[in-house]
Amino acid sequence: MQQSVVPELAHTDTRPMHWLATATAMAGVVALSSFLQPGSAKAAQPTAGTETKPAAAAVAPPSITGVDFPLDCGPVKEKVVKKATGDLDGDGRPETVAVVHCDAAMGTPPDGVYVLTQAAGATRPRVVATLVEPKDRLTVTDFAVADKTVTATMLGYSSDNVPSCCPDVKTNASWQWNGHAFVRSTPVAAHSV
Repeated sequence: MQQSVVPELAHTDTRPMHWLATATAMAGVVALSSFLQPGSAKAAQPTAGTETKPAAAAVAPPSITGVDFPLDCGPVKEKVVKKATGDLDGDGRPETVAVVHCDAAMGTPPDGVYVLTQAAGATRPRVVATLVEPKDRLTVTDFAVADKTVTATMLGYSSDNVPSCCPDVKTNASWQWNGHAFVRSTPVAAHSV
């Protein structure tokens, strides 16, 4: 084996003085960095002829608490079984769509589907539209709000002679706001289940 012409490197043999010098150097770097801070950031200024608008504050969707749903449940309470939110009319304020039925101890009570809104400054939300009436004897199985559209799959009955336990018709529907009212469209014809 050939011997190195360079003498043994001094830093390979550590002594307390070496560690003290390293600690002092590190303390100096940290102290110096606390004095040398970058300047404050500045937002880019708009070019001539352009305006910037402040970002819209997020608005909470209407709550279902304390809402008077147009549903006659007699001695039992109303029960919200599904809900979804979205800006259905494009005004920047979200609406809440709720599927509600009477909380009956037996059977499958029919659902009502209601659109709730809450005006700025109002203390309580209110029902502004009924998409499905409970008197139609429909049960909502799938339900969503997306792209300003409410979609639902509903189970119903082909006649009054069909027992409430056994819906025999499945219907898909969607609703969109046209500026004056919610317009219902049925993508495919109702079919038996």
